[in-house]
Amino acid sequence: MEPLSDPEIRASFVNCSKGEARRLNLPRGLAELPWEDLDFLGWRDPGAPDRAYLVAPYGGEVVGVTLRSPVIRRSLTKTNVCSLCITAHAGSGVALLAARRAGAAGREGNTVGTYICADLACSLYVRGLKKSTLVTRPNESVPVEDQIAATVLNLEAFLAQVLTDTAAA
Repeated sequence: MEPLSDPEIRASFVNCSKGEARRLNLPRGLAELPWEDLDFLGWRDPGAPDRAYLVAPYGGEVVGVTLRSPVIRRSLTKTNVCSLCITAHAGSGVALLAARRAGAAGREGNTVGTYICADLACSLYVRGLKKSTLVTRPNESVPVEDQIAATVLNLEAFLAQVLTDTAAA
């Protein structure tokens, strides 16, 4: 992923108002992030544990989405799998993140959700730069390039659902 500036990130959001995008908390140290190892930029809002943000290249543009996560206590004895990178985690390592749809559908309250690594570090898990504390990745025999491609395809499918304005249909 190409490095992004503060204004580029804020301008990318498709499912919130410009005012909301101006007020959201960006991750610290944007310049120091491992951009070359990221397929998307994802972070949790340190001031609001139920909020997360995801910014990714999509269709030749950069698309940002705001996400919400219900606060759910999960069992640490169960394993959950991220829908994007297929990394298995202890119960609290994967979160259901919901995004308002873009456009009129989102203004009417329509959302789409998926299970994503709670820390939004899918890119690092796929590349082996970060390890799940519970289990190993189930598809380690698949070349890393193919795992990255699958993660990007899963992310694009999720973004397509967010960008689909079902109210207009």
